[in-house]
Amino acid sequence: MKKSHIILLQFLFFSVVNFSIFAQKKSDSNDWVSIFNGKDLTGWTIKIADRPINDNYKNTFQVENGMMRIKYDQYGNFDEKYGHIYYKKPYSYYMLRFEYRFQGKQTPGGAVWNDRNSGVMVHSQSAKSLTFEQTFPVSLEMQLLGGLGKGERHTGNLCSPGTKVVIKDRLRLDHCIDSDSKTYDGDQWVKAAIIVLGDSIVHQIIEGDTVLTYEKTQIGGGFVSEEENWTFSKIKDPSDWKKKDGMPLKEGYIAMQAESHPIDFKNIEVLELVGCTNSKALNYKSYFVKSDNSKCKFKKK
Repeated sequence: MKKSHIILLQFLFFSVVNFSIFAQKKSDSNDWVSIFNGKDLTGWTIKIADRPINDNYKNTFQVENGMMRIKYDQYGNFDEKYGHIYYKKPYSYYMLRFEYRFQGKQTPGGAVWNDRNSGVMVHSQSAKSLTFEQTFPVSLEMQLLGGLGKGERHTGNLCSPGTKVVIKDRLRLDHCIDSDSKTYDGDQWVKAAIIVLGDSIVHQIIEGDTVLTYEKTQIGGGFVSEEENWTFSKIKDPSDWKKKDGMPLKEGYIAMQAESHPIDFKNIEVLELVGCTNSKALNYKSYFVKSDNSKCKFKKK
């Protein structure tokens, strides 16, 4: 990675807690794209386990007061209806920022480990590519955990359904890896962000602090190589994924998770980090990490 890019990333890390600083110094106000309009679910695709695509089973995904709400007020029992809502376009080099809060009590029938537990998936397979029964997409999950009122409980962790990463030069096959974040008890709003640079490096940020960094994102891990996990994820024929074991994971979709505990999201925005790096172009941006000069636009002579 170029030295200039390293300096830029350091700037991103330190300014992420105050997004307006970044907007004023490095980007136009329109550079950040809101991928959730706060009014409806336009641009998003729903897939819940054992349900057809875009079947919003029992109104799991709702919009209210500018929030994307994942609620279970019409459920009697969770019944393993793991679900995700996917934004319409894939990304590769980008920064995602959002706010989240857990609400109320867990839905009856949810697993013990899903109490105040949800997540945001990045580099995910598409909603359309999931099998009918599949519970989790092959992806990288920025796991979000709320405190339980006693002891530490980190958030901004990494869970890896069908994926594996490298941390400090060691390949990690753990399904979930703890961050070093603070614990956030109660129903408070928490600011989160993630910087994703293709398959090279990912930084996960909570309230302005980089709490976890990992590299060399790739397909693999338990959901691909261990038969007992095929059963849990309900991937009936994992042979295609097994053939891809070790393949670099360079891009994918963003998805918000429904995992039995009510959670709200708001201010979901993306800043693309790939684009025109020709300084003579009208749409040149100094913060682009990856060049795609096919996108350059020049003033007509």
